[in-house]
Amino acid sequence: MCGIAGLWARDHHPETMARAEKMADALYHRGPDGRGFHVDEGHGLAMIHTRLSIIGLNSGDQPIFGRDDDGTGDLVLTANGEFYDYKRIRGLLRTDGYCFNTKSDSELAIKLYDKHCLDFVHELRGEFAFALFDKTKDQLILVRDRFGIRPLFYHVGENGVFWGSEIKAMLAHPDVPRELDPKAQLHQMMQVMVPGMTLWKGIRAVKPGHMLVIKKTGDGFTVDERRYWDADFPLDGQHDDLPDEEHIENVRRALVESIALRLEADVPVACYLSGGIDSCSILGMAAAIQQSPVKAFTIGFDDARYDETSIATEMARMVGADQDILRVSATDLYGKNFEDAVYYSERTFYNTLGVAKMLMSKHVTENGYKVVITGEGSDELFGGYAQFKADYFLHDPAYAETAAGAEMKERNKIFSGSVLAEQTISHPAFEEVMGFTPSWIQPWMLVYERVKPLLSDEFLAKLDGYDPVAAIAYSLDKDMLDGRHVLDKVQYSWIKTMLEGQILNWGGDRVDMANSLESRPAFLDHHVAELAMRIPPGVRIRDGIEKWVVREAMKHVLPEVLYKREKFAFMAPPAHTSEEKGREIDMLLDKWLSSEKIARHGIFDEEKLRASIAEYKQSDDHTANTRKDIILNHAIALHAIEELI
Repeated sequence: MCGIAGLWARDHHPETMARAEKMADALYHRGPDGRGFHVDEGHGLAMIHTRLSIIGLNSGDQPIFGRDDDGTGDLVLTANGEFYDYKRIRGLLRTDGYCFNTKSDSELAIKLYDKHCLDFVHELRGEFAFALFDKTKDQLILVRDRFGIRPLFYHVGENGVFWGSEIKAMLAHPDVPRELDPKAQLHQMMQVMVPGMTLWKGIRAVKPGHMLVIKKTGDGFTVDERRYWDADFPLDGQHDDLPDEEHIENVRRALVESIALRLEADVPVACYLSGGIDSCSILGMAAAIQQSPVKAFTIGFDDARYDETSIATEMARMVGADQDILRVSATDLYGKNFEDAVYYSERTFYNTLGVAKMLMSKHVTENGYKVVITGEGSDELFGGYAQFKADYFLHDPAYAETAAGAEMKERNKIFSGSVLAEQTISHPAFEEVMGFTPSWIQPWMLVYERVKPLLSDEFLAKLDGYDPVAAIAYSLDKDMLDGRHVLDKVQYSWIKTMLEGQILNWGGDRVDMANSLESRPAFLDHHVAELAMRIPPGVRIRDGIEKWVVREAMKHVLPEVLYKREKFAFMAPPAHTSEEKGREIDMLLDKWLSSEKIARHGIFDEEKLRASIAEYKQSDDHTANTRKDIILNHAIALHAIEELI
């Protein structure tokens, strides 16, 4: 795991190296173990790498060169992330006549590109983002992994192309504009971003499963965006028709292989452990695969309604893991820690879970670990979220006439106002693209409805009638939705938006790498994903039981209480749930939502915003207050982010 950045200018600038150093400084937290540069004045190119040493500790410095080995090679690579199964692939490439100069897994990308040209991405397995410059073809290739586990951003401007693992590295260069995008600000207030969008005008994210092929032209650059992978669910009725036992065994085999690959490192590997099926399954398998006891790190909250440590502890004892519980209190989730999470995430967040995870990553690294295996992706692939079940129950004839949906919502009342909508709402764009408005976006549409009356006339004029919900709907590839089962549709739409924009961002890489910690989500191995997508919906969710096939595959790994338990959303207690949290968020409001700052940013009508906050403080309605907590979290971050970054 590392940080990468770079620039490809129209002309060489005498301060290129000094500017490259500043870009690298902004990524120090991603790679404190070393840094490397490749500056090619003739091409106007600078490639930057900050290193977190995990594999090939003594021989993995970057940039890595290909074809010529004297440091002037016509292929230059800087990579962030991990390529799994690299030993087997390296062996096969050696039999093809390829020689390797390092023991680093990253070198695979150069050899595979030399062999397969742009088809080389199909040979890569893992979580990665990298830049590859081909001097012979005078082209730059930017690649991001299939799910967007690793971040990668870019800007194409008058003076060149700029890229980086984090936007702050690009903003360190004077030729990258710092102007915020009002449309993106609106999206962040309702939580859901359009794929590829960032908070800054002119700065884009390389989309998951995409590569950019960039070439220099006479008056600038051309950017060819290519999708090399997508979550391709089969047409309804064309899923793999296998006995349950075969589906269960296939899941077992795929997960064991994925976890075994992610235990590969030249440093110790730990596990994140919540009270959920996913992290408990990973810990159980890792404990069986690894020779020594596994270290398991758990977050504990000061509100019993949101705390899962008891189940996590039972799991750790069952497999003989060495558990470490980090207790997080109200004061830990706000103040400077909240601001730091905004700085590292480079976006707003609706819940302080990201703050808690940032504190956990710091705790893990302080205990001597650089790598953790995590459980993200299981819900996305195997139908784990309550929102997914809600649509399954509502739109699949097998459930439509039953009370399953109402019963599920009753059991999950604590999450009303956040991940579950308290009322049904629809949008014509989603009805057109998907045939229905998915339950997962309805809470965020309700947030948007509550935000709109608070916006200033100045800000609304900048938006010029922009509809963020329609923009999200129309960003989805309708060809990947038509003819699919309702469960596949909602899983696909979530994978393309919330997985990359939220869970893998402020709930994953960005807050883990804030403290130089590499997280490896085993369920998001694309071999596991492609298997999961072919499993029939009725095997993923059976008789109202989410992730049924995963539960059965892990039945002998999990404690009985967890095997029988319904999915519980992992999130931090919202601010309104205690007076102490209320005081903490009030201090952030005083600091970042002063009259001067509200006027300067021009997003909100101050009078309406103040009235909304006053109403919130007097209310005891959990659902309404949860939604107000969300709006306040976003508002604070939007007013702070320019000063913080």
